[in-house]
Amino acid sequence: MATTSTTGSTLLQPLSNAVQLPIDQVNFVVCQLLALLAAIWFRTYLHSSKTSSFIRHAVATLLGLYLAFFCFGWYALNFLVQSGISYCIMIIAGVESMHQCCFVFALGYLTVCQITRVYIFDYGQYSADFSGPMMIITQKITSLAFEIHDGMFRKDEELTPSQRGLAVRRMPSLLEYVSYTCNFMGILAGPLCSYKDYITFIEGRPSHMSQSSENGKEEPQRERADPSPNAAVTEKLLVCGLSLLFHLTISNMLPVEYNIDEHFQATASWPAKATYLYVSLLAARPKYYFAWTLADAINNAAGFGFRGYDRNGVARWDLISNLRIQQIEMSTSFKMFLDNWNIQTALWLKRVCYERATFSPTTQTFFLSAIWHGVYPGYYLTFLTGVLMTLAARAVRSNFRHYFIEPPQLKLFYDIITWAATQITISYTVVPFVLLSIKPSFTFYSSWYYCLHICSILVLLLLPVKKSPRGKSTQENVPLSWAKKFDERENSLGQNSFSTTNNVCNQNQDAASRHSSLTQ
Repeated sequence: MATTSTTGSTLLQPLSNAVQLPIDQVNFVVCQLLALLAAIWFRTYLHSSKTSSFIRHAVATLLGLYLAFFCFGWYALNFLVQSGISYCIMIIAGVESMHQCCFVFALGYLTVCQITRVYIFDYGQYSADFSGPMMIITQKITSLAFEIHDGMFRKDEELTPSQRGLAVRRMPSLLEYVSYTCNFMGILAGPLCSYKDYITFIEGRPSHMSQSSENGKEEPQRERADPSPNAAVTEKLLVCGLSLLFHLTISNMLPVEYNIDEHFQATASWPAKATYLYVSLLAARPKYYFAWTLADAINNAAGFGFRGYDRNGVARWDLISNLRIQQIEMSTSFKMFLDNWNIQTALWLKRVCYERATFSPTTQTFFLSAIWHGVYPGYYLTFLTGVLMTLAARAVRSNFRHYFIEPPQLKLFYDIITWAATQITISYTVVPFVLLSIKPSFTFYSSWYYCLHICSILVLLLLPVKKSPRGKSTQENVPLSWAKKFDERENSLGQNSFSTTNNVCNQNQDAASRHSSLTQ
């Protein structure tokens, strides 16, 4: 019998017992499925052409709050408290300093809730909890505060192209604000979207689309009505179904914890250890694929997430997509994996921290990412290890990759080797993220004799670091040049700025590994 404490509704306890899953996880999945149905109804009967923006805002907010209270009970009040106080701070602090005050409060409130979740309630119960939605709300609060500051205080010439495109030129009403942070499409699992994109969707204003040309550049298109999202939603629901099936069957047969089993460590050969490490972490990913893809499908079903047409005229519904599964599983570099994982969080870190930091932007962004994720010690071990692995991988790539470009057979051999190395390295890095606690994490690394840590350090010590014309290492200059290219491409899409992420990340794989390492 699947029993667990929950602050949300116990109405679905019989279903929880039947499927042998905790009640809070059952509540989460059922509420997301209800949100999917509500999204279809919202697009059909409350389309912007049929009703006012006020009604759409009000209904989206009320449905979102209902789902939140069903899942989390009175803990959902934290969503309103965090959003409400942040809105008051915006009004009181004014446009000059609202971004700083909201950033400190929202992140501080989230941290207090995470500490409460970890150290007062069930430590290690990795299930649906109220701090998860608060992570998304925190992103929205801080993003909007910076966008209002950019649009109402800073001069246009001081802004980057992406900041100029996202800048908000008027203070949102309270309804618009709460609708943005707590709407039913994203309150439980996100993903993050820009305020301007959300308001454009609610008000039904035409978006400035773009289309990929033969040379890879984005070309403006004539404005036309958004196509039906049915095909995209169906495809994503199929991915959700397969991911959920994999998670409920295979994942339970391959627990990550078995990597630290004493008998396994003592008897397994190194090839067996490496194989099980990869397979067990591969089996741990489908739950993320399920949650994020379902969240994307919900937004698409409501009519939100369209970003134009590709060169073949096929509609693209990935404006706010959070991952790209094929690229993740076929990654041949640490950077490529992270470019396609939790995409919207990567953008949030760049926009509120990296491009605004006056000193040590990488260090500041790393700490923000760590604090935002939570207070489990395993998270910090994963981030620290990830930075080391990414720097070492980039050093190897910059020193050796050019020897394997031609002929094609040699490049294929290089891709196979780097794929295997990437998958093992990623798995090695994220074990603490899954185990959560210090002791089992160090038990795992000790069983591997910290071999990848040692190899990474040796690589960084022995391989030369290329110098730029100004005498700075490429590790310092690369993120800045990447950010500039990112801004240029991002600006070409106008309001649909998020959509450039996938293209830019793919075309600049050698340029963004430092920033990407912070965004798992």
